[in-house]
Amino acid sequence: MKELFTIGHSNHSLDHFLELLLAHQVSAIADVRSIPYSKYSPQFNKNVLESALRDANIDYMFLGRELGASRSEDSCYIDGQAKYDRIAQLPTFRSGLEKVLQGIELYRVALMCSESDPITCHRTILVCRELKRTCPDLEITHILADGTEEQQEMSEERLVNLHKLQPELFGDLTSTSGLIERAYDLQAEKIAYRKVPAET
Repeated sequence: MKELFTIGHSNHSLDHFLELLLAHQVSAIADVRSIPYSKYSPQFNKNVLESALRDANIDYMFLGRELGASRSEDSCYIDGQAKYDRIAQLPTFRSGLEKVLQGIELYRVALMCSESDPITCHRTILVCRELKRTCPDLEITHILADGTEEQQEMSEERLVNLHKLQPELFGDLTSTSGLIERAYDLQAEKIAYRKVPAET
C-alpha cells in the first residue's frame, strides 16, 4: 500500500509538531511552502525546522519551488490569481509530484505547509488532488492539529458539504466524483494565491 501523510505547522510549538510526526512515525518531511519562513511562527523557518527535524532523525526536503502555490511563472496567473489547473501542468510541478512518489517508496513522508485545516491549503486542493490523479491507489492521511487523522476521502466529503453541492439530474454533478471535482475547483478559486497589485 502506497501511503502519504500531510500536516500543517499552524502555530504549534516545535515540540508539539515533532510529537505529531513521531506519533505517526513520519520519517521525512516534504516542505511545499513557496517561501519556507513564517513571520508569526519563526520556529518553522527552514533552517530552524531542518535542524530540529534532523535531531529527531526525520529527513527534510524543500519542494516549494516545485509544489508551491505562489509561482514565479507568469503563465500560471489570470488577473493576478494563480490557477491551480495551470500550475498542475508545469514540468517543474510534475517533477515535484514524482519526487514525492519516489520518496514514499523509502520513507513515511508528510507533505508540510502552514495551514492547520487540510481543505484550506493547497497541499490538499492542488498537490494531493494531482497525486491521486497520478497514483489512484495512493492512500493520503491528513494529520490534524489534535493528533487525529482525516483520510483524503473525508476531506473531499467536507469540501462538497462546504460548498453545499447537491447531485443534479444532468451535467457534471450527476455523480459523486463530479461533485468532488466541482468542490475542488470552487475551493481552488477561493484559496489560490493572489498577487498584491503594485502601488502606483
